[in-house]
Amino acid sequence: MSHALLSASGSARWMACPPSARLEEQFPEQTSAYAEEGTFTHALAELKLSRAIANTIKPSTFKKRLAEMKKNPLYSPAMEEYVDQYVTQVSEIFMSAKKKCKDTLALLEQRLDFSEWVPGGFGTGDVVIISDGVLEVIDLKYGKGVPVSAEGNSQTRLYGLGAISTFDMLYEFDTVRMTIIQPRLDSTSTEEMPVENLLLWAENELAPKAQLADAGKGDFEAGSHCRFCRARATCKARADYNLELAKYDFQESLLLSDEEIAEVLAKADQLKAWASDVETYALEQARDHGIKYPGWKLVEGRSNRKYTDEKAVAETLTKAGYQKVKIYKPQELLGITAMEKEIGKKKFGELLSDLVMKPAGKPVLVPEADKRPEINSLQSAIDDFSEAAI
Repeated sequence: MSHALLSASGSARWMACPPSARLEEQFPEQTSAYAEEGTFTHALAELKLSRAIANTIKPSTFKKRLAEMKKNPLYSPAMEEYVDQYVTQVSEIFMSAKKKCKDTLALLEQRLDFSEWVPGGFGTGDVVIISDGVLEVIDLKYGKGVPVSAEGNSQTRLYGLGAISTFDMLYEFDTVRMTIIQPRLDSTSTEEMPVENLLLWAENELAPKAQLADAGKGDFEAGSHCRFCRARATCKARADYNLELAKYDFQESLLLSDEEIAEVLAKADQLKAWASDVETYALEQARDHGIKYPGWKLVEGRSNRKYTDEKAVAETLTKAGYQKVKIYKPQELLGITAMEKEIGKKKFGELLSDLVMKPAGKPVLVPEADKRPEINSLQSAIDDFSEAAI
């Protein structure tokens, strides 16, 4: 799947910080388990809507495809229940529009081109409903972090612009309605605008910032929009912003006041997020690319002992005369520490030393004063920590 440089999903970021779009090109695109789950959820929703409102596939085909999707490791009955809630809402919106206009049309996963305002700009609208004078764009968000408002939302506005650009030659619209549905949060938000107002926003606010972003110009501006930027760990502007946040002119006192504590708490989340991003990036560079940071080294992290073969542990202890009630939790073999305490350290070593291993800990970056030995080479890290690098 191709992605636009100035995507709708990233618009809040490149509108707030135009040069970030070109800066991100230096970094590979990233994915995550959450992104994969979201992609699969959208596919499941599209399949269900294709029967519910679009009627584009036969019942037998729908049943077969649904059965195939249920075999996917990403599928869960809970996910299907949330998708069904979303499908019900979309169906209600569609039927309401159809009562007013018999020729109402529903399009699923529609490519929307908004390059008239954003160079090379395009995206995919989850649902586009076209009825008499009204254009409706619906966006599914499967995340369960915080509710996302459609009011002033640049992503859904771009989808609205793309739908206008795509269909205004065939239909006349007075109103564009943009809705975000988050079934896991039971949240639905809608912004309704006259088409004229949306076009004015596009000309006066969107297009100028898009031009700057495409050219890699404008000012770097750090903020909450940095969260998903690929350059977030090494961006100098974000570092300056957070280091400035960390400064605080405390009053002359031995203890922080309640007001000062509140001020620290207000800054803590952004500072922790920035520090975490830098730590993650530095670890990946040291572990996977052999980068050596002055004053830091790659060492073996802490790990816990584990049995190599629980069945063999149970058989060994049973043969040695230990009753199951002594070596098992209800339905579960005692953990190593509990087992060592139960049968004694000496017996544990005599009977189970060959059945216990201590895996290598994941690499961590620590100050050079740390007493743990340094991992000497990138190849050593690859050999010893191949699991961690996967």
